[in-house]
Amino acid sequence: MAKVGFVGLGVMGGPMAGHLIKGGHQVTVWNRSAAKSEPLQEQGATIAPDLKSLAETCEVIFTCVGRSEDVAEVVRGMVPHAKPGTLFIDHSTIEPSMARTLHKELKGQSLKFVDAPITGGSVGAQSGTLTIFCGGDHDDVVHAMNIMLPYTKRAERVGDSGSGQVMKLANQIAVGGALLGLCESIAFAKKAGLDINQAHSMIGGGAGGSWAFENYGAKVLNQDWSPGFSVKNQRKDFGYCESAAKELGIEIAMTELANRLLGELQKQGREEEATAALYEVYLK
Repeated sequence: MAKVGFVGLGVMGGPMAGHLIKGGHQVTVWNRSAAKSEPLQEQGATIAPDLKSLAETCEVIFTCVGRSEDVAEVVRGMVPHAKPGTLFIDHSTIEPSMARTLHKELKGQSLKFVDAPITGGSVGAQSGTLTIFCGGDHDDVVHAMNIMLPYTKRAERVGDSGSGQVMKLANQIAVGGALLGLCESIAFAKKAGLDINQAHSMIGGGAGGSWAFENYGAKVLNQDWSPGFSVKNQRKDFGYCESAAKELGIEIAMTELANRLLGELQKQGREEEATAALYEVYLK
């Protein structure tokens, strides 16, 4: 069992850290909002007073925070205090270029870095059934996958450093299309006077079914906009998708549409709500 550090205890990170505790690891946690650490302490985790202390005592360190600059700040803040050979595993969704930069920087200081963005939503984090896209050196990825087992349904190395993030962006493009399909379909049915519960059940059970229909569909029917995955974070990811697509010279019109429509919710001050609230934009 490893001495594991976990930084970032939001709707994804909190449950994942909990699974590591249940898996028998010695877990130390840190979060900007200290209150989010308390439930993990009750489960057996140690709360680090700061990132320096966490880095000094852990041999594997997970990060699950926000944007590229957040990951860079947190990781670079711990690097001077980490023991040689420490493995950093980043579960955030960031720019592939940042993942490559951090990998290069850490390798130059006898440290290891794996980009390991996740998909499966808060449901997957809670149930321990996440899919994880891993980029980095082969042996480091194997090590990371062994530690991540308590909350993994499927984890694979998809390439060198940064490749995990590229695969995650491809995933987010597919997520955007599924979200549009759900919200547009159910809004269409409602506007036409159909029973949307029946529409959801019948469409979701046929060729139109998807993970979004099953998981976000219930939120639409109940008008439950608690995240889930927030509008703010989805727009952040879509922004990375658009930048990467521009570099590749490929059009991702569907993703751009999803991003623009979610922007309408953000303008209304609803950026912390679940992305399924996009349904209400269609009903305007």
